[in-house]
Amino acid sequence: MTPRPLLLTVVLVALFPLVLGIWAPRIVAIGMALNVIVVVVAAFDLIITPRSRSVLVEREVSEVLSVGCDNPVELHFSNRTDLTLELEFIDEWPRPGDVTGVISKIKLAPWKNGVTRYQLRPHRRGHDRFAGIYLRYTSRMRLWSIVERRRLETKVRIYPDIRAVYRYELMAQRNRLAELGLKTHRLRGQGGEFERLRDYRREDEIRHIDWKATAKHERLISREFDVERNQNIMIMLDCGRSMRNESDGVSHLDFGLNAAIMLSYIALSQGDNVAFMAFSSRIERAVRPLRGKPAIQTIIRHTFDLEPREDASDYGLAVEDFMRWQRRRSLVILITHVMDEQHLDNITRYVRTLRSPHMLLCVFLHDVVLSSLASRVPDTDIEAFHVAAASELLAAQTRKVAELRERGVLVLESLPSQLSAQLINQYLDLKARHLM
Repeated sequence: MTPRPLLLTVVLVALFPLVLGIWAPRIVAIGMALNVIVVVVAAFDLIITPRSRSVLVEREVSEVLSVGCDNPVELHFSNRTDLTLELEFIDEWPRPGDVTGVISKIKLAPWKNGVTRYQLRPHRRGHDRFAGIYLRYTSRMRLWSIVERRRLETKVRIYPDIRAVYRYELMAQRNRLAELGLKTHRLRGQGGEFERLRDYRREDEIRHIDWKATAKHERLISREFDVERNQNIMIMLDCGRSMRNESDGVSHLDFGLNAAIMLSYIALSQGDNVAFMAFSSRIERAVRPLRGKPAIQTIIRHTFDLEPREDASDYGLAVEDFMRWQRRRSLVILITHVMDEQHLDNITRYVRTLRSPHMLLCVFLHDVVLSSLASRVPDTDIEAFHVAAASELLAAQTRKVAELRERGVLVLESLPSQLSAQLINQYLDLKARHLM
């Protein structure tokens, strides 16, 4: 408890006669009486004020939160007193993280309940917790502020952006995938098992026309085949120091992991098998090939607490480990961030061995800060030097990427914020063209 300005003012007024008593001793008795009255009134105010345990607080939040997304948090207050409380509070949410819509005050009528809500956007994945909550309200005579830190621990697991999976499902049901940046790919079977007959479309191959059905119905009829399924997708996610770079407060590893989970869900929905490997100077996590939509939960549980390490990534170790337990032809997707020309040389030296019998797709995240610096118009000689250096780095990377493409390696360069949509579009395009 702390004294409020009203109590401090009353104390100063009661002390004034004691000061005057230096020159008029008869006033000292009046001052002493006033101080005794103030002490008695202040103590009486504390006695008649309800204790903080009469205010009940509960926090309602999901056990699983999504990093980089707004997650709802509700605080439920219950006033079990006959006093109208103007309650101030501060919740201790997981850090680092941002909150929006926070209302730090709530007015509770006697024997009534109240609810306040806010949105939490965590910046780091893994295990975390809400530690407690600070409460403050005024006494009945408004002389004191009752302050308490209420221990209200809530453990949470902060996952990658799993809400994107639900948004995809919702948009797919409403035929609005274009709003997520996804293109529509019509996946046609290629010489597989016959599925059904349907009307001929302009893009159909002539050899797929069923001439007997065409003659019977007097219009062109095509045969449609099942889409190829049970293909292998291997996602290799770099967790080395290059993935510690951030864009809008979110690390490149988070962008890469979010894209990997979205791609895994869509590939599993298409009937393909998905395997996952996270590596740095060691193999951080490895998930053997899985199949079926529910398998996405297994991938999330194994990867939600991944963090970028300060060590340089060992691409040779990752390639060797992958080749040891996956020999069947797969679409191998390497997600990383290239720091400079030497870094790209190191990647190329090892990953090119994956070309046979596998199909390799290298996904390189753009350095937003470096690209912005290279496009800046300099005002001073120092800035001109910085711009030239950034441009030279980007030009060297562009040349190396072109050499990688000439060697038959698929390369996708993307801004971190656009990675999920571009990676999914690339996968669907490869599948639609039957290149896997």
